[in-house]
Amino acid sequence: MKNALYLFLIPVIISACGQSKPSEKQEQPTVQFQNKGHELIYGLVQKVGSYQDLLDRKDVVYTYTYQTPDGKTDVSTEKYIFDGELSIGQYTQHERTLPDLEGTFTQGYNGKDFWFQYDGAYLTNEQYLKRTQFNRKTNFYWFAMFQKLLDPGLNYEHLGETTIENKKYDIVKITFNSEDGKPTDIYQVYINQTTSLVDQFLFTVVDFNMIETPLLMQVEYEEIDGLLIPSKRRYKKSTWEAEVTDAPWILVNWSDIKFNNNLKRDEFDKK
Repeated sequence: MKNALYLFLIPVIISACGQSKPSEKQEQPTVQFQNKGHELIYGLVQKVGSYQDLLDRKDVVYTYTYQTPDGKTDVSTEKYIFDGELSIGQYTQHERTLPDLEGTFTQGYNGKDFWFQYDGAYLTNEQYLKRTQFNRKTNFYWFAMFQKLLDPGLNYEHLGETTIENKKYDIVKITFNSEDGKPTDIYQVYINQTTSLVDQFLFTVVDFNMIETPLLMQVEYEEIDGLLIPSKRRYKKSTWEAEVTDAPWILVNWSDIKFNNNLKRDEFDKK
């Protein structure tokens, strides 16, 4: 169960991969809201910045730090091109991810193929490539998650209102369409009525049978180049009432975020 918790992001990859990838050539259609929940999510995206806003900024480079309660830490330099969701992660510290390797390794995704480079060579070890696919898709998805909440194939339901620490929230349940009839992950976001931002959200991990007991993610924002980025995050097990226990948090931090770095698409290919 411990490993399952740390790898909770994997199912998100599956959901994200099934959605269309925005490109710079796409025209933005007129929005027709499914219901109040959909309209609230649209308002959130207008507040933090849309996927088109990410496309306008071309790319991003930042430092990704992930720390589990036992102190194990991953640190990587992340590079993305938003058109096509290209992704590179250079890991200088990897106590969680492939800890058997010493020194730096690099994972890449060029929009078509995944690759893994270590000690000057491209390795085809199945374990390394699977972890590359997980991390590349997952890290990108979480960075653009709020923008991607308007992807096709999502369903929205307004569950009502609640008050947490004297702040009023709208609760919106978000589910993904299932082509094979199997259960999909569920998000339950808490939208602050004053700021229109998501301060926290609950989510399930169907692939690890974590359905009855969701995880609670809390976020803090910083403004970067006109966008609100949820750069400080922490999560742990919770309940569907978003109750906070005394259990320790898993910490995630994005720092030194810079957009529009003039990254070239061939930088994401094998050399």
